Amino acid sequence: MEGVSGEGPSAVAPIAKWRNDFSRLFQYYLDRSTPHMTERWLGTLAVGVIYILRVYLIQGFYIVSYGIGIYILNLLIGFLSPKVDPEMEVLDGASLPTKGSDEFKPFVRRLPEFKFWYAITKAFCVAFLMTFFSVFDVPVFWPILLTYWIVLFVLTMKRQIMHMVKYKYVPFDLGKQKYSGKKSAASSSGSRKD
Repeated sequence: MEGVSGEGPSAVAPIAKWRNDFSRLFQYYLDRSTPHMTERWLGTLAVGVIYILRVYLIQGFYIVSYGIGIYILNLLIGFLSPKVDPEMEVLDGASLPTKGSDEFKPFVRRLPEFKFWYAITKAFCVAFLMTFFSVFDVPVFWPILLTYWIVLFVLTMKRQIMHMVKYKYVPFDLGKQKYSGKKSAASSSGSRKD
């Protein structure tokens, strides 16, 4: 009896150590990828294209694709929505700035870009793994699912755009200035002619 219970903790310890080491390594690379937005999204695009090719080639798993489409639509709503809903602020007595003298409130997303990217990437990876199990290949007539998803997308985006127009916010930094850093003193003084 003692041998069986004595082996249990020693057998679990290497697995726990491996899991902890893997978790730390994964978090390390995840943290390193944070500033590289373009590369992250290109990687996600590649994962998405691989998933779409797999679904196309095996001609199945349309219900999984529909599920991932609904999930991404839900994430998109969170990405485009402000963290603090202006409708609730108006009800609480606080309101958005309407004059130049009012306090400036920057747009803060309910779902930050990094979490949005990470959730989409995980969703494509999980959906890709699901395509290896036939239990998830439910036979459906895919044009109906596609039509329903398009209608849902149009209605949801229409509502979101109307919300943006009503409360006058834009969830993108299209006009934001980008600074390239300090210019050297020699180049800036050499360009001036006195």
